[in-house]
Amino acid sequence: MQDQTRPSTRSSSFHRSIGLFTGTAINMTQMCGIGPFITIPIMVATMGGPQAVIGWIVGAILAVADGMVWAELGAAMPGSGGTYVYLREAFQYRTGKLMPFLFIWTVLLTIPLLMSTGIIGMVEYLGFFFPHLGWWPVHLTSLLATGLVTLLLYRRIESIRVITIALWVIMLLSVVGVSAAGFSDFHSSFAFSYPHGMFGGQFFVGLGAGLIIGIYDYLGYFTTAYMGDELRDPGRTMPGSIIISVIAMMFVYLILNISVLGVAPWQEIAQSKSIASLVVEHSWGHTAAAVMTILIIVTAFASVFAGLLGGSRVPFQAAHEKVFLSVFGRLHAKHGFPHVALLTMGVITAIGTFFDLAEVINMLLAATIIVQFIAQIAALVVLRKRQPELHRPYKQWLYPVPCVIALVGWIYVYVSASTLSLILSGIWIIAGLVVFAIWARVNHSWPFAAVEIHETYLEKD
Repeated sequence: MQDQTRPSTRSSSFHRSIGLFTGTAINMTQMCGIGPFITIPIMVATMGGPQAVIGWIVGAILAVADGMVWAELGAAMPGSGGTYVYLREAFQYRTGKLMPFLFIWTVLLTIPLLMSTGIIGMVEYLGFFFPHLGWWPVHLTSLLATGLVTLLLYRRIESIRVITIALWVIMLLSVVGVSAAGFSDFHSSFAFSYPHGMFGGQFFVGLGAGLIIGIYDYLGYFTTAYMGDELRDPGRTMPGSIIISVIAMMFVYLILNISVLGVAPWQEIAQSKSIASLVVEHSWGHTAAAVMTILIIVTAFASVFAGLLGGSRVPFQAAHEKVFLSVFGRLHAKHGFPHVALLTMGVITAIGTFFDLAEVINMLLAATIIVQFIAQIAALVVLRKRQPELHRPYKQWLYPVPCVIALVGWIYVYVSASTLSLILSGIWIIAGLVVFAIWARVNHSWPFAAVEIHETYLEKD
């Protein structure tokens, strides 16, 4: 039975103007935020030395393999929705709306936690100007920053194009500036001073924890998968933009990482809370470091602003399509924006700032891996069997090898996550299952009713 109530996400109103170069630039813009400036010390500490570069290389391999999953699904089911649509189409046959519901429920946690990392990073760089802030001033500042972002978003905002472009320019200046500062006073004895026995028994334990940090820095490689309706030749542009952007960013991270490691002993790097400030001050002095620190603080604030703006629209869309809690489908009476989702995510972002940065990264990935990344791999396999006639402008190269690599990689990352993050993310998912059961009962949906099959992308044009 075809769905007559839900409009198809396939639309002829989009102009296919985004080619390979533009698509790659879009992905790279989303990938390169404040991430490397707050994670380099964690990566170095986790890996126990300059061999931290391996974490970004392995992260790139996982991102490329997983990106090929996104590419096939995104090219076949273009438009808005992304994972939500893929899971809805693939798992509707046996579990109804469970998987898309659970994904949106997880988004309520993971997007705010991702924003928490930006707030935590911003406050850490404020420490350059206020080095003796205690526990309460630090967390009070984090709460005030989160509140300010939420307040600024509590109105109708038509476009974030200017913010996105400004963020990209500032980030580019920051990356180039820090790398140049590092290489201007570079000491190979620091950058390539590997500890004795670094490939010992603890190496793979450290690599798993490092891979968590590495893949966090690559998040965003799948942005063009959400824009399939606007891609020119999606069968070529989709996989090409993903793979090229990941490889390009790998080299950016490697250059940045090596330049930083050449400034001071890795033990000092590992303990730094504002590594970019340390590098620039060491090479060019306090004034230059202050300017760089301000740029990074602005970047962090702008990234949180843009992230919460876009993220708050995800549960709203799902609720509007009757696949999530209806309360999130409400719009502000005066300004017409999804205020319930925004306030909910703002509160969770604020709570996340009370955790350690590495723990927050662990939690957001632990919650995402099962419900999104592993579920998408399963969705690709299921759709190949359930909908073999689905038009696929791109079919995964060497299938199922990339799926297997991605699956093994995600499982490795998951089991490497901290115990606390596994417990908390597990509790959140279990809570989501309970909420789904109540929601399904009220809305007479599976498992309290027969499943309804709506193969949206098999509709005849």
